[in-house]
Amino acid sequence: MKILIASDIHGSFYYAKELAAAIKKEKPDKIVLLGDLYYHGVRNPLPKDYAPKKVANLLNTFKSRLEVVKGNCDSEVDEMVSEFPFYHSITMNFAGKRIFFTHGHHYDMKRLPNKKIDIMIYGHVHAGWIREQDEIIFANPGSVSLPKQESERSYLVLTEKSLMLKSLEGRVLQTKFF
Repeated sequence: MKILIASDIHGSFYYAKELAAAIKKEKPDKIVLLGDLYYHGVRNPLPKDYAPKKVANLLNTFKSRLEVVKGNCDSEVDEMVSEFPFYHSITMNFAGKRIFFTHGHHYDMKRLPNKKIDIMIYGHVHAGWIREQDEIIFANPGSVSLPKQESERSYLVLTEKSLMLKSLEGRVLQTKFF
């Protein structure tokens, strides 16, 4: 089984189409989006080809494989145009590991959920990375449209054997093997 994880599209139809191309190339069984899908947020510039309604229509085409965490820029109106639910967080058992998915504005490496986890994956900071601390693997897929901290536009791919950070073009940037 393969899971593609992305975050922080912020209404960019251009980069949502790039993500859709990566999804078609990767052929994941499941797609997890970690929030901030449509609105760009007052702290961010308008992303390239800002068209939240088009992003919603494109994401709706993946609804059967989609799990979505609500980000700090997502609203109830966003849920009305989406044909999939938004969750505060998602906990999943995968390949013998307990994985916690969240946006990152409530939980992160310093603020852990009150549950046993092996892997925590969150967005929000717009920079992709994989780290290990206190026997927990932490990862951030970065931002699809508005990368920060000199990082690339990126996403994560989770399989039974590894967690991989990839550029939106598909280059492997970092890998953690289990």
